Amino acid sequence: MATPAETGLCPHRVDRLVDALQSEIDRERLPGAVALVARHGKLVLFKSLGQQDPASDTPMAHDALFRIYSMTKPIVSAAVMMLVEQGRLLLSDPVAKYLPEFSGLCVAVPREGRPDLEPALEPVAPGRPSIHDLLRHTAGLTYEFLGQAPVQRQYAKAMIGSRERSNAEQTQALATLSLMYAPGTVWEYSRSTDVLGRLVEVISGQGLGAFLRAHMLGPLGMHDTGFSVPPEHLGRVAEPFAHDPDGGVPMRVFDLKLPARLELGGGGLVSTAMDYARFLQCMLNKGELDGVRLLGPRSVALMTADHLGSIPVAQDSGSAALLLPGYGFGLGFAVRTAPGLAPEHGSVGSYHWGGLAGTTFFVDPAEDLFAVLMLQAPNQREYYRQMFRGMVYAALLD
Repeated sequence: MATPAETGLCPHRVDRLVDALQSEIDRERLPGAVALVARHGKLVLFKSLGQQDPASDTPMAHDALFRIYSMTKPIVSAAVMMLVEQGRLLLSDPVAKYLPEFSGLCVAVPREGRPDLEPALEPVAPGRPSIHDLLRHTAGLTYEFLGQAPVQRQYAKAMIGSRERSNAEQTQALATLSLMYAPGTVWEYSRSTDVLGRLVEVISGQGLGAFLRAHMLGPLGMHDTGFSVPPEHLGRVAEPFAHDPDGGVPMRVFDLKLPARLELGGGGLVSTAMDYARFLQCMLNKGELDGVRLLGPRSVALMTADHLGSIPVAQDSGSAALLLPGYGFGLGFAVRTAPGLAPEHGSVGSYHWGGLAGTTFFVDPAEDLFAVLMLQAPNQREYYRQMFRGMVYAALLD
């Protein structure tokens, strides 16, 4: 582990970041956290703070296990790109080529002047949505918690995120529902990566968890990352407060003690700060870590480039808050496209994402830097993401 000064960070400002997190814990607004920062391939900060489980006063440990929710998406997206590199699919392939249940999809089109009526249904263009659409969230799918549009209500009624389904059962149920937008026309954050998880299963002949363990997590040494936690390690799971410290309605996180059939490609993994750091260092190294190459440099470059261009972000759902001005979206990551516009630090070409329970990361190739913050504070997640990012960048001196 390097000192901050050895990698161009101010020691005092790194300490200030730790103090700020500790202050939030002392105020009982945050149960605990693990913060990790690396630059030039060297670990600069790796600190565990507060409580791992507020109910039992368990201190936070470096190897605490966190529900990372949508930080699962970059890992599954990388798995899909590995299959592309092996020649087993094309990004331009229609989803229905591998998942026939997605043939014959229809788009729900609001009736002009009569929003009170059920939307009309129009067939999608031939060949859409594509694998490319799934990776960049332009497939026309949505999330049930992003709003109250008719399609989102369909998702909720169908309990499309139930952990009691298998991946195959989930995608079959999803394919019976209308699309919210015509594929390729709008960026709408969605269950697209859940479908990618099933795609990996169909092409590889393995369950998603088994494929990831054999081809990504195992080779990278991410041995604590998976879709379930062995009984002997349940004591390492980080938990949120039972009551929201700001007085809001607490979000229910999934219970890892209960068995689940669903290996959710868009949000089901559990991981540690160090495990996820190994994945990010591999990405920052253009696809290689410790002699293990997952992806070629050109594939990493493709994943971390903007794939939206002039495609607009949906403004009539919760997606608008997820992709700030100055950002596009690549193949599994939000990608910075402008030095300004967004009210947060970041270099052009940096990329990031986070999870619903509060975990977050960003990678900045221009600064040869990445950072991970692991916590379970769902209602406060946006505040801590912005605070953490700003204070990491404030510590950079060269």
